[in-house]
Amino acid sequence: MLFSKNNKPAAPANKASDLNTAIGWIVSRKLADLPIALKGRADEFRTAIEAGEIKQVYIWYVHNLPSSANVKNELKTVENTAKIALGEIAGGKNINIFTEELGSSELEKLYRQAERTIIVTDTFTTFVADAIEISSPDWKTVVTMVSARWIYDLFVQYGADLFSANLRGYLGSRISDSNINNGIKGTAETEPDNFFVYNNGITALVVDFQIGKKTKKGKRLSIDGISIVNGAQTTGSIGSLGHVPAEEMLVPIRFVKVSKDKISNNIVRFNNSQNKLQAADFRSNDSIQDRLRNEFMKIPDAEYEGGRRGGASDVIKRSKFSLPSYTVGQSLAAFHGDPVIAYDKKSEIWTNENLYRRIFTDRTSAKHIVFCYSLLEEINTRKIELAQRFRKNPESLTQSEKDNLAFLNKKGAPYLLMHVISLSMETILNKPITNNSDLSFGDNISPQKGKKFWVPVVDLMLSLSTQLDGAFSRGRISNEAIAKAVPTFIALIGSLKSIHKQTFAEFAKLVKFTN
Repeated sequence: MLFSKNNKPAAPANKASDLNTAIGWIVSRKLADLPIALKGRADEFRTAIEAGEIKQVYIWYVHNLPSSANVKNELKTVENTAKIALGEIAGGKNINIFTEELGSSELEKLYRQAERTIIVTDTFTTFVADAIEISSPDWKTVVTMVSARWIYDLFVQYGADLFSANLRGYLGSRISDSNINNGIKGTAETEPDNFFVYNNGITALVVDFQIGKKTKKGKRLSIDGISIVNGAQTTGSIGSLGHVPAEEMLVPIRFVKVSKDKISNNIVRFNNSQNKLQAADFRSNDSIQDRLRNEFMKIPDAEYEGGRRGGASDVIKRSKFSLPSYTVGQSLAAFHGDPVIAYDKKSEIWTNENLYRRIFTDRTSAKHIVFCYSLLEEINTRKIELAQRFRKNPESLTQSEKDNLAFLNKKGAPYLLMHVISLSMETILNKPITNNSDLSFGDNISPQKGKKFWVPVVDLMLSLSTQLDGAFSRGRISNEAIAKAVPTFIALIGSLKSIHKQTFAEFAKLVKFTN
């Protein structure tokens, strides 16, 4: 880490190049030649690589100056150095290398993301009939009732930003007796004077609040900052009425100021029970998912929730272009070395911190997700098409197609196929790859178009799929069986490189490198 006391335009690139030397010492230098303080760490690192315990390596250049193109270019050299060095260790060839410059702006961004769960930070004033204030060493709260018109105005002005600390946004409504939000809107329309006793109310995190003395208008309540952590459906339903609510309509509410992050997180988690939580909901406010949702706005015919259900719209969306969060997570897990996780633990990808951070990284982009997701979709489409043809007329399939279907019907086979394709990418592209996260079809390729790009590669891999039978144990993929069978398959792909040179070359023309 570099700390400069002077206001310079950029950090020195030669300091980034020093990381090449550090990598050489920790990875390649003879242990006997290393200083005692470093020898144990280097041995531990190399042993973990050989044992297959390390999937990714992160190399950071941290400083308090602006980031620069010179440093970024130097870090690309560091990536290549690390890739070559790790390739000399058994089990190190397929490790993804991540280099990143963390300068002043990146550090500031990380700080803001860590500290600001409440993004609506304006000050609001309203009058309430009465209020009860309760406090403890870690929090204080005021329980009261507010005018539905006040809630309506908030939603109209701020929309989905009101739910910045919530696990979900407003989920919308549809005309159905079973739809909760439709019922809330119905009560607001037909029985506004009874809304207070029918509705569970709202819980909102605030930066601060102050209660004034009682006046003819009631008690003056001042709120600094607000995020609704329970009651998003109530808020969205009121805000989506299409007109200002009745004057007599009141909403129960409690405003909570918290001094500890742990308490704040638990308030968010434990206050969400009316609509069943899904595993991906717990990443809905994650900065990576927020960035990916924004990036997907530029991808044609693709919509990505990124773990966040709902928003400010009253319409429940059912889009044919939607990329389900769980399927995206599974495609990334399989492509980046964890086919068993992809098959067996699709929820844990979102709830397990280590898994999540390994699969969704700062390098993960929307266009890379399209790259992986479209591959899984092509494999699954092939499975469905073969199965449908077989059910209609088994004799319509060639023996090769029957073998392909038998393979794809094995538990976890699509994710295994993704895994071996990922491991074969250097052979297919005829180019060294420091990080598979850099692969994509470019900015303007939809998942549907990406599927077509994958057809010849999937054709080839399926034609050899019987060679992967050893990757299954009791009819399903297992890590132990994969470790034994996959290296032989990858070697087979390498030996066939010249035969399939044209197929690989045509596919390689479609693939882009982010960095």
